Amino acid sequence: MDLLHAVFLAILQGFTEFLPISSSGHLVLAPKLLDWEDQGLAFDVAVHLGTLVAVVAYFRHELIVMAVDWIKSVTGGPRTAESRLAWAIIWGTVPVAIAGFLISGPVEEYLRNPLLVASTTAGFGVLLWLADVRGRRVRDEHSLGWSDVVLIGLAQVLALVPGTSRSGITMTAGLLLGLTRAAAARFSFLLAVPVILAASLLETIKLVGQPEPADWGALAVGTSVAAIVAYLTIGWFLRVLESVGMWPFALYRVLLAAVLVFVFI
Repeated sequence: MDLLHAVFLAILQGFTEFLPISSSGHLVLAPKLLDWEDQGLAFDVAVHLGTLVAVVAYFRHELIVMAVDWIKSVTGGPRTAESRLAWAIIWGTVPVAIAGFLISGPVEEYLRNPLLVASTTAGFGVLLWLADVRGRRVRDEHSLGWSDVVLIGLAQVLALVPGTSRSGITMTAGLLLGLTRAAAARFSFLLAVPVILAASLLETIKLVGQPEPADWGALAVGTSVAAIVAYLTIGWFLRVLESVGMWPFALYRVLLAAVLVFVFI
């Protein structure tokens, strides 16, 4: 794999993974526009590993406190705000884990049509804007109850459909439940840790059975670049979110959908 291609795709993945703009929409469009061959499963695993490193590194202090408090809570210690948040992330991951196990194969086979990606990219972009406009934005992520967690977890299942955007749909659900923009984003990012970890493990298992030799140079570049770009993107997004809101990302999604329709029809 050409290293310049690897760098470009890693930047694309790192930038779009945590923004509510659908990374799958970009990855469907980029090879078509640039006339590149498919990057392959190994590279997908590498860049997803990079984004996982980024979110863990960015939230490392919160994750350590959550892990310690969660362990204390299951060993008879008191429940704290951070242990409750850890439980919320665990239970919020259960619906997508079950759905992914049951339907990920058919989704990959039948739902990667570019026009479907365009439809979900635009439709869920409009829903994101409506949630931002209509949401009360008065709660933080520590206020989430079990019903809230279940609803966000069920919303995350929709992200199995290409073009939905995992971060976009979970932020939309959080906003509809009254979270502030920053709280919806933080919970979405924390919820990404087990999801990306599980997806990377599943992709790695598939990769083991493939006979093609790995291009370790491209994989190392992809992982490193995706990690750096994703880390910077998380920080930038959280800084500007409260002031700009979701409308620029919703508008961008609609424009991206229009480009997808134009290119593939």
